[in-house]
Amino acid sequence: MKRIILFLSALLLLSCSRGETDLPDYPISPVSIRNVSISDNFWLPKIKLVQDTTIRYAFDKCEEEGRMQNFLVAGGKKAGAYKGKMPFDDTDLYKIIEGASYSLVSQPNPELDAYIDSMITIIKTGQEPDGYLTTWFTIDKEKPPAWWVKPSSRRWEQVVSSHELYNSGHMFEAAAAHYWATGKRSFLDIAIKNADLLAENFNPGKLSTPPGHQIVETGLIKLYHITHNKKYLDLAKFFLDVRGDSTSHELYGAYSQDHMPVTEQTEAVGHAVRALYMYAGMTDIAAVCHDKDYLDAVNKIWENTFHRKMYITGGLGSRHEGESFGDDYELPNLTAYNETCASIGSVYWNHKLFMLTGDSKYYDIIEKTLYNGLISGISLDGKKFFYPNPTESDGNYKFNQGACTRKSWFDCSCCPTNLIRFIPSIPGLIYASHKDSLYVNLFMSNTARVTVDGEELELIQKTEYPWNGKINFTVNPGNEKSFTLKIRIPGWAVNEAVPGDLYFFLRGIKKEISLTVNGGVKTINLNKGYAEITRVWEKGDEVELTLPLIVREIIANEKVKDDINKVAFQYGPLVYCGEEVDNSHLSEISIPDDVKLSLEKGLVLTEKVNSIVGEYNDTKFTLIPYHLWSNRGVGKMKVWFPRSKR
Repeated sequence: MKRIILFLSALLLLSCSRGETDLPDYPISPVSIRNVSISDNFWLPKIKLVQDTTIRYAFDKCEEEGRMQNFLVAGGKKAGAYKGKMPFDDTDLYKIIEGASYSLVSQPNPELDAYIDSMITIIKTGQEPDGYLTTWFTIDKEKPPAWWVKPSSRRWEQVVSSHELYNSGHMFEAAAAHYWATGKRSFLDIAIKNADLLAENFNPGKLSTPPGHQIVETGLIKLYHITHNKKYLDLAKFFLDVRGDSTSHELYGAYSQDHMPVTEQTEAVGHAVRALYMYAGMTDIAAVCHDKDYLDAVNKIWENTFHRKMYITGGLGSRHEGESFGDDYELPNLTAYNETCASIGSVYWNHKLFMLTGDSKYYDIIEKTLYNGLISGISLDGKKFFYPNPTESDGNYKFNQGACTRKSWFDCSCCPTNLIRFIPSIPGLIYASHKDSLYVNLFMSNTARVTVDGEELELIQKTEYPWNGKINFTVNPGNEKSFTLKIRIPGWAVNEAVPGDLYFFLRGIKKEISLTVNGGVKTINLNKGYAEITRVWEKGDEVELTLPLIVREIIANEKVKDDINKVAFQYGPLVYCGEEVDNSHLSEISIPDDVKLSLEKGLVLTEKVNSIVGEYNDTKFTLIPYHLWSNRGVGKMKVWFPRSKR
């Protein structure tokens, strides 16, 4: 009896301390991509590139490398061994399905829809009768595909390295997206069967080991949101609560953020992608369970991450060794890692923190990451990818998994498939609502149907951002409607290079921000970084925001030793770099503070850009947006340039 009481007590401690009918979600709700139609000249081509080219390309790569065959072999439909070099190859297919599902919302495609259905049928074939699904283990658990995974006699025997739970997490994320996008339960039912198996086996009375690589936590919470089955929420919290608990398992160490309980962690450490997925899951628990300990830890870790460990491009993870965070202010340029997946994880985490708090600083990080260190991961033709995203290249150091430019695929292709699952979902980041407030968080041309305080209205946004700082909004409520329009004023527009003191602008901005309503000037009073306009809105009301787009020079905190006495350049949200193809003298450029700077319209292959042209001492140099580098061949590149004294 005593053991039963202790077991029940442990369960109560691990679950949210509220009943199933009293679990409010995030207070702020994003406006779904279902309700946002993009017409933007900057973002629409990138989204369509993934929809029209990269999704098909990646499916073909998966078929070529045996990803689909593994499920058929696991299900006994084909003979053969496991094909692939990673224990998480299953997730490539899951992530492509997730991105393709989002794509179906904005670009219906019956052929793609049917192809996804066929992939789900193949996946189901590989699922064992009780719901277990990891193909390498089912095919031959004695022959793991990677040297660092030991043979196992039992499922989940070594979740520190087997990626069984990581595989489940990406499956849950993809199944939730597919169900939401199509209304079909085919993939969702596979995921639920697997989640039920996990819930049956992972608890204080059975298995108490957390995953080595996080993401199952956020995947479980998505299933909870769909099914309202609290056991999925409780299991997500269980996986987080047992991290750092040496009484439940042998600790994995800081590499896997398993060196101390998550609520006691204050610093971003270890493998950056694992960490960011975990911090996103912790934020979910803080929000859904109203858990103050989780929230306090998340806030401390966030400040450490973005005030001391972020690159000027928004990239995270400075070390190739362990794909990991370095020490505070350890931000080398040539050897920067900045994994593309880490940028995606950063956006997910910051978006959750915004939904919890309504603070624009999280969107300042999202915008910086989106326009720079995230979309740098994919080439202009949609078929080549960066795994790391350094802020300098000497043209020789093979930083990108054996190459010094983008590659067509990787043995570990987590980054290409992560870009596929993320980019089609970008329209869902533009707007959000809370009661009688509508947030405008990103600037891109679109028409949106949004619900504010129970009533639907149309909002039309027109802009040439980021090349032009003018943004126009037309508000069309069905009837006169009183609400507050909250428009984010980017930190860079008010002389804040980033939240915190990691980077600074060399000099203050002279141009003012302009905001008008139906032609009348509106005084801007910022609340958490938002310009608020509260009024009774009528059909056809127009708002115009003009942000001061000029070339800005950036310097780093003096504690960043690799950037001492160096300068970088930014235009609006875009960070710029110099490439050898435009500057044969790139290594010799040393820029004085009084350099003359101007903008020139031009092309980087097919991409229209505003280039920055600088001139000093009869020396000229040309800079392009960082995300476009390495599309024109191999060569040197720099984001940070030496400052010369005059």
